[in-house]
Amino acid sequence: EVELVESGGGLVQPGGSLRLSCTASGFAFSGYPMGWVRQAPGNELEWVSGIAAGGATTWYAAFVRGRFTISRDNAENTLYLQLTKLKTEDTAVYYCAKAKRYGRGGSKLEDFADRGQGTQVTVSS
Repeated sequence: EVELVESGGGLVQPGGSLRLSCTASGFAFSGYPMGWVRQAPGNELEWVSGIAAGGATTWYAAFVRGRFTISRDNAENTLYLQLTKLKTEDTAVYYCAKAKRYGRGGSKLEDFADRGQGTQVTVSS
């Protein structure tokens, strides 16, 4: 059974930083692209970032490029998202997501299936 557990969210001021983590189990983590998606109140789920299975290729939504960095540690079955220069509009529940297909995809929302329970990020002064 796929299990994804996010942590690291919290309240931060505009311009601040956070580091989100996601611990994965129940599947061959190193073989799947992974990603982060988010959902703000009243909004639809949106794709934030993805990373290839080996970690060499990353993708970012335009609204976070240059501010967020995705990475993974396949030895520890852990996915990360470093958030910097946070804006109030980044406030959302952030979910770790596993790609539907082994070794494929990661650059759009439709590539992902399973999600964790999410971690709340609130950016406010």
